[in-house]
Amino acid sequence: MADDTAAEVLSSDRSSFADGYAGDPAVRDEWDSRYSERPQLWSGQPNGALVAGVADLPPGRVLDVGCGEGADAIWLARSGWDVTAVEVSGVALDRAAAHAREAGVGVRWVHAGLTEAALPPASFDLVSAQYPALLRTPGATAERALLDAVAPGGVLLLVHHAGMDEHHAGQDGAFDPADYVRPSMVAALLGDDWRVEVDEERPRVLPEGGAGAHHTHDVVLRARRLR
Repeated sequence: MADDTAAEVLSSDRSSFADGYAGDPAVRDEWDSRYSERPQLWSGQPNGALVAGVADLPPGRVLDVGCGEGADAIWLARSGWDVTAVEVSGVALDRAAAHAREAGVGVRWVHAGLTEAALPPASFDLVSAQYPALLRTPGATAERALLDAVAPGGVLLLVHHAGMDEHHAGQDGAFDPADYVRPSMVAALLGDDWRVEVDEERPRVLPEGGAGAHHTHDVVLRARRLR
């Protein structure tokens, strides 16, 4: 039986993420089930908003939030970044680790929810959250976890599908966008120690194939922590 109190932090030579999960077991099981329905859920290509959003940044330490099957993490590692990637689904992490081995790159895979991952605070030069499914809480725990992970001088790059505010519960089964963190909620928490560099809606650069390809526009928030 999996241990739901301690996250696995493992390199790409790991063959299975069956144990050592930190987070809500129901969330893990939901995403494991979703990934298990298809041999490949996403396109396998890095998100276009990530590629564009970090083009002017020197490689450093990066946290990939909700890494899925690992395309962003692997692209970042190939680009010289020191990558830590967190994901709730062990099924997805198994695939991500296999893809990283094939690519010949090293990534630290963390099997946990973002708020349970016990990541070192203020230690990442880039925190990348591309279309994350982060549940809202009364204390804005997930939003603050994103901000707290960024090192002074570092950047938060948060990208989500545009139009979530107009999407109502029932259109995708039980999914209700109001339950999830949106960029505007994170932007509302930024104080004088942050500088917003990008806060806009833009056309999405669509990878071929994969879930989510029907979304045509992104909301992009890029903010730099000043101190």
